[in-house]
Formats: sequence, C-alpha cells, structure tokens
Amino acid sequence: MSLANNTFSNPSRVLQRNESLFINKNILVAGNIDDEYPLQLQTLANSSTFCFSDYRYYSAIKDKLKTSKVHFTDNYQGETKFDLLLIFLPKAKQETLYLLANLTPHLQPGASIILVGEKKCGIKSAESLLASYSSRINMIDSARHCSVLHAQLDQQVKTFKQSQWIKTYHINVNNTELQICSLPGVFSYGELDKGSELLLQSLPDNIEGRVLDFGCGAGVIACYILKKHPQLKVDLVDISAFALASAKLSLQSNQLQGNVFPSNVFSEVTEKYNLLLSNPPFHSGKNTDYTAAESFINQSTNHLKLNGKLSLVANKFLNYEPLLSKAFSNLTIDQQNNKFKVLSCITKNS
Repeated sequence: MSLANNTFSNPSRVLQRNESLFINKNILVAGNIDDEYPLQLQTLANSSTFCFSDYRYYSAIKDKLKTSKVHFTDNYQGETKFDLLLIFLPKAKQETLYLLANLTPHLQPGASIILVGEKKCGIKSAESLLASYSSRINMIDSARHCSVLHAQLDQQVKTFKQSQWIKTYHINVNNTELQICSLPGVFSYGELDKGSELLLQSLPDNIEGRVLDFGCGAGVIACYILKKHPQLKVDLVDISAFALASAKLSLQSNQLQGNVFPSNVFSEVTEKYNLLLSNPPFHSGKNTDYTAAESFINQSTNHLKLNGKLSLVANKFLNYEPLLSKAFSNLTIDQQNNKFKVLSCITKNS
C-alpha cells in the first residue's frame, strides 16, 4: 500500500525515506499527527497504537485505522510494552517533554525513540530533550526543512505522574478569585491571557440561560462565569485533549460543574445557547489564517437562540468585523485597549 506524497506533511515525507525503521515493530505514535501517514505506518509495523491530542485529526482518521489501537488522550495508559516510540514534534517544547515522560514508561529497555519535526518547531535543538533517556542520539535524516532524530532507550525511566506537570495559578478579575490548572501545550500555559482578561471584564452583570465556552483552553472563561453565576449551564469545548483535561482540573479545583467535551468547531455541539463566548484560535505566521475563525463565526448563528449573543476577544490587527457583520445583523465593540478588542453580536435568527 502506498499513499500519495501530496497527502503527507513534510515530516511524514521524510519518514517515508526511513520506513525500514518501522517494519515488524510494535510502535507507539504521538505528537503533532496532522495527516494520513498513520495509515502507511500501520501497514509497516507489526502492531501500532496512536495517541492523538488534536480532535480534528483523531475524528477524521480513527475509523480508517482498522488494524491499530487509536486514542484521543492527554495521558496514555496501557499494559503493552512497545519497542519503538515515534513523536511528531509539537510546537511547544514543554509538550514534547511531557509526551516523553508519559510514553517512555511504556517502552521496552533498548527501544527506539524517534523524534521527527520541522526546524520551526525546534527539531534542531531537540537532541537535549532526549538526553534523560539515551546516551546514543543521532540525527539520521534531514530534508524539507525537517529532521529525524533516533535514540535508543538506555536510561532508567521514571514513573509518570501527571500532577507534576500541572501548572496552577491564581487569578482575580472583578473581585472574582479562581485557581486555574493547565497542562503543557495549552493556550496561555500557566498564566492568564490578557485578551481573555479583557473579555471577562467586559461581561454584563446579569447572564441567564445556557453558555458555551468555545475553544475553552484551561477553562478560565467558564470558571469565571460559573463562579459568578452558579445557576448557569455551561458547556466547554476544545480540539485539544490537553486543554479539555486542564479545563476539567480547573472546574474541580474551584468546585464548579461544567460539561466538557471535544468538538471540531461545532461538530459535536447539539445545543443552542443564550451566550457564546470565545477567545478563538488563529494561525499567525507568514500569513494570518482566518479559516478556523471563519468556520466558527459562520456556524455560530446555528447554535444561538433567538436574540442569543456572541462575544469574542481578538487581537486588534485581526479583521473579524467583516465576518461578523456578514453572519449577524449587528456588531458592537464592547471594550478595547492597545492590543485587544471585544466584539459582540446579537442574532435575530431562530
């Protein structure tokens, strides 16, 4: 079986040049898996287990991986001992360290550890991340602005304790105190984002009905809403397994109740809401990517009740106003400073 190269990311294309590494191995795969190369890997390996942390890619491929074990998880647990661990390098260094700590206890002594990633994700300096696990680390390939690092597990591995990786911090907004918990890789890891803070400061005193915290991250917005209005029903959605786990921890830490679940935009959302709140993600690289935000804004009208309100915070340079004006009948700027703006709309659609 061979899949077309143009369906693969650059890291996967470099792995194609090194597929002898995976033949007849029992492999464990995690990290930034964002294409269909797992379909190729499962044909090479003796057995394959995939740990996805991004719900978009997990939901798109899980039913195609018919001979593999597939997990959407922030904390893999299993009894199988693998002889090869492959990690597609995440952008956040702390997330790579977390994955290594979580997954290496599931390896046999002498197992291979392979990191693959792009230079912009830090693969050139990733050798230091493997030093605790191996004394033999080699860069075995480099192409398409990507590299492949190979190491052999020859160091003792510590038992993984997720609690040691949770950053807990206190916030106080409008005299409302909260304790927030976050795992590596989660937006604004270990601190309150200034945009989210401005959104919270702009909220009205009276909120009723059902609320959705879209792209919930560590659950800051939902926890704030529930602390001030404990009678509300609040749903929290995100594509990140690490974010969802963090949100659950934040709710527990503040003795609050919310409904936390994964969703690719609104793919798993069935309710309609009185209030939809978000600090929506966007890609800010060489070109600003509005794709996710555009899908979110366009679909949000289908998930708001009559006269339901959408409020979001955005960097001032992000031009969301045309998207919102097209989808809604009115638009206001509730609050702004030199970096952020809070935009609100009220739908007239049933």
